[in-house]
Amino acid sequence: MSATATSAAAASAAAPASASGRACKIALLPGDGIGPEVVAETVRLLDRVSARAGVTFKYSESLFGGCAIDATGVPLPPETLKACQEAGAVLLGAVGGHKWDNLPGNQRPERGLLDLRKALGLFANLRPIRLRGSLVQGSPLRERVVGDGIDLVIIRELTGGAYYGAKRRSDDRLYAEDVTAYSAAEVDRVARVAFRLAQRRNQKVTSVDKANVLETSRLWRETIEKLAPEFPGVTLDHLYVDNCAMQLVANPRRFDVVVTENLFGDILSDLGGVVFGSLGMLPSASLAEGSKGLYEPVHGSAPDIAGQGIANPIGTIVSAAMMLRFSFELEDEARAIEAAVDRVLDSGLRTKDLVLPVGGSGRVAGTREMTDAILKELA
Repeated sequence: MSATATSAAAASAAAPASASGRACKIALLPGDGIGPEVVAETVRLLDRVSARAGVTFKYSESLFGGCAIDATGVPLPPETLKACQEAGAVLLGAVGGHKWDNLPGNQRPERGLLDLRKALGLFANLRPIRLRGSLVQGSPLRERVVGDGIDLVIIRELTGGAYYGAKRRSDDRLYAEDVTAYSAAEVDRVARVAFRLAQRRNQKVTSVDKANVLETSRLWRETIEKLAPEFPGVTLDHLYVDNCAMQLVANPRRFDVVVTENLFGDILSDLGGVVFGSLGMLPSASLAEGSKGLYEPVHGSAPDIAGQGIANPIGTIVSAAMMLRFSFELEDEARAIEAAVDRVLDSGLRTKDLVLPVGGSGRVAGTREMTDAILKELA
């Protein structure tokens, strides 16, 4: 079933609860390119999970990104922001494309995403990089580097740093300036997310900065060092960002939870994705205080394959699993989705971006067929 557009009632965001029969409000932002395709397939899966968990997902669908610019002149219309504020979580497809590349920076589709993060208070971006089972063979990294798998999470601070600092360009256009700024409070809150997550994983946090050069990085390191004693079971180490980039491709298994500032995190999380050989697999969660979150695949809008039915829906599907875990406290359902995805991939089914067949039995599937296979495993 496709996403059902409903009007968003004026209500508070859905709070996590364990009782069955509750309603979970999800704002759907399909966006541009392949976004509508992968979001529609993910809604089909959520509807199956809804019956399984005894909860009701109530969807509101809104324009966002390039399609919103075409229809309203802005990437984040007020009615879209209102729907997101009233929902318990936001599920996003993808934004942008060549069509809007020549617009001024403050009018491009990506600007809508920055504004939405700020408006919802989304300060921590979680990017899991998990390579297991049959996909190990498909990594561009050497077998001795990947071993039997990789499992790490990069946490990127999302509302500070150079992306949100003051910007200036000289009248002659020959000089430009971007201010990078952080407060200790901003560093502390994202670091707490990292330490708490590490407590549930392998008890290790790696903080990434450039403290040998940048004053903001020195503040970053000092703040995290002060926080660390509150988590005595967690080991903390520090890496400069250039060394971290090298280690992500030379020795990725050394990492558990990596936490870093906005610009570094943007670059490192994309670099970390190289272990898959495809961004189509990678999910992400952007979290606020409390249960509010925005969930989206890492991949772009891929306008060159839009409408062909060949896009990989797994990044969006696993992002939805993160939504169930972090915003709605449906841990069992999140694990069930992730396990179903693993079993389908282990069977050798692949979308086109995952080009390596497994054991000679790999079979290429389209967007809908891949989702059908995951639904079958869920049953």
